[in-house]
Amino acid sequence: MVLRAYLIPALVALVLAGCGGEDWRTTDISERMPALDFDLMNEDGQAVTWDDYAGKPTLMFFGYTHCPDVCPTTLAQLMLSIRKLDPALRDDLQVLFISVDPKRDTPEILKTYTDAFGPQFIGLTGTKAQIDAVTNRYRVTYTLGDPDANGNYDVTHSSAVFAFRGDGKPAFLAIQSDPPSAITGDINTLVRESQGG
Repeated sequence: MVLRAYLIPALVALVLAGCGGEDWRTTDISERMPALDFDLMNEDGQAVTWDDYAGKPTLMFFGYTHCPDVCPTTLAQLMLSIRKLDPALRDDLQVLFISVDPKRDTPEILKTYTDAFGPQFIGLTGTKAQIDAVTNRYRVTYTLGDPDANGNYDVTHSSAVFAFRGDGKPAFLAIQSDPPSAITGDINTLVRESQGG
């Protein structure tokens, strides 16, 4: 009888917790991050805000096209995860790749880079002030290295992928140490959730 007295409230709590949102395999940021918002420039050189992309679940990643490892690896993983989605759901997701290297990453270069990963990938950039406004909003850090004799430089940056629902509300955060299966599973859940499934 004592066990039952503890067990029933515990089960009720679990059921209620399940009704409040998704049980992400990665990190739940629904209560930790602000809704998606930005003022940037798209691949056509036009000013855009979040309103231009609202309505679709969104993955957001900060990087730069000259990145030798983290960026192409992360974007390739996202591409593979998207390919595992039901074909009817793939176009219901978008990936915003925000460059923190506007000096080298022109809109044209961003478009060529993102096109290599698929139609769901969209490159965004802006002035340093615009980029800093977004990185500060999501507590992302980046640093431009000193140029070498040829003017080349490295950029250190966060490798996290932020996921948002179609209304811009935060959902989950995926990092490099998360298993690919967990990231794929959460992306699938995010997209299906947006479809009411």
